[in-house]
Amino acid sequence: MAAKRAQWGSKLGFILAAAGSAVGLGNVWKFPYVTGQNGGGAFVLLYLLAIVLVGLPIMMGEILIGRMAQKSTVSAFRSLAPKSAWPLVGWLGVIAGMIILSYYSVVAGWSLHYIYLSLSGAIGGADPEAVKELFGGLYVDTTANLGWHAVFMVVTAVIVIGGVQQGVERAATFLMPALFLMMTAMLVYAMTLPGFGEAVDFIFGVRFDQVTGATVLEALGQSFFTLSLGMGAMLTYGSYLSKQDDLVTSALSISALDTAVALMASLVLFPITFSYGIDPADGPGLVFQNMPAAFAQLPGGALWSTAFFLLLSFAALTSSISLLEVVAAYFIDERGWTRRQAVIVLGAFIFVLGVPSALSGGSQAFGAGFKDLTAPVFAIVGKEGMNWFDTFDYIASNMLLPLGGLGIALFSAWRMGERARRAEIAAGSTLGKIEALYLAWLQLLRYLVPLAIVTVMLYALGIFKLLGLI
Repeated sequence: MAAKRAQWGSKLGFILAAAGSAVGLGNVWKFPYVTGQNGGGAFVLLYLLAIVLVGLPIMMGEILIGRMAQKSTVSAFRSLAPKSAWPLVGWLGVIAGMIILSYYSVVAGWSLHYIYLSLSGAIGGADPEAVKELFGGLYVDTTANLGWHAVFMVVTAVIVIGGVQQGVERAATFLMPALFLMMTAMLVYAMTLPGFGEAVDFIFGVRFDQVTGATVLEALGQSFFTLSLGMGAMLTYGSYLSKQDDLVTSALSISALDTAVALMASLVLFPITFSYGIDPADGPGLVFQNMPAAFAQLPGGALWSTAFFLLLSFAALTSSISLLEVVAAYFIDERGWTRRQAVIVLGAFIFVLGVPSALSGGSQAFGAGFKDLTAPVFAIVGKEGMNWFDTFDYIASNMLLPLGGLGIALFSAWRMGERARRAEIAAGSTLGKIEALYLAWLQLLRYLVPLAIVTVMLYALGIFKLLGLI
């Protein structure tokens, strides 16, 4: 007899866990610097519109598939569409989960290292320029990268081994409130800085003269990826959801929490950025180079630096838990593995898969050899000099996730039967029973969402640039 499927202990537990999956490095690290690179307010407005029109409809569709099937990614599509190619969409999630977690863990390891640096006194009161150089040393330190990568993977695995309620849900009910408390404290402090007013104007002051086609596509892409869509996380978490829980308000709550964290992170980072003369468009180095340099000049800089990187680590952990859960759930459902067996074996495999990412900066021979090997391929779409880390990120972000999201949208809107879809969206939900809202969601999922995903994918792959359209 098949074991009864695990379920969340409460609707709040599901929302916090799913929001934790969505909230990650993309909110605290990527969203602020992408906002800075795209001029601020206009980008934020477009991003918010994209969340409502693209991100939210896909999230509802993904949770719906999981709850309807009560199975993990591959099993869900096999159950709902037997003897078809649809399970390939589920496989995209499993593969994406393994690839993303392998290098995501390395970046999360950097945040752990910066907690150590903050506590050891290497940041507070130090020379700002010397602090900026710390990241360069970390990037090429193979031992440190491998060590922190291992620590982060072990912590993730220990939580996931605990199961849905005692592991994932319990961790989320601690990590998410703690994250919000730390971010609120930092926001209160940021409001006292001289650059706060300028930051608010930058983030919310809409200047339409700065909007280009690339800005629109960047906003669409960010809205899609920040919600952890297309990788099977929401589907897997949805499979542990009771039929009595409100799917619609859950999706709304998850999207709102995720967006709130992204905006709060910007309101924390940009006041510090403007107060200390840092360019908001400095890019990926904003968090690991410029922010520590700014913290070095703040009164109590070591304390604020520790809090910030602890916050970043918590955000990374809530996402890594969901990535490992997606992969483990497949082997538990399809292969009959125990949870402990699945998590230990797959966690070890993903750690090994991430070793080249940890070596990308530190091993000159490995890095140069891999770049030479891939250069002819990536030159076709205008990308050159990509190491293992960059390549995995490029494949996952620009191929696997969009294809997974597109598959989820098409399956929910076109393959799933009308009666089953209506019944599932309405189960336990008042909003889901409103005809106008249901039809609006379905039309967005059928037409606008696929068009948006394909457009973003072509843009991210450099096809528009190759054709001279952008």
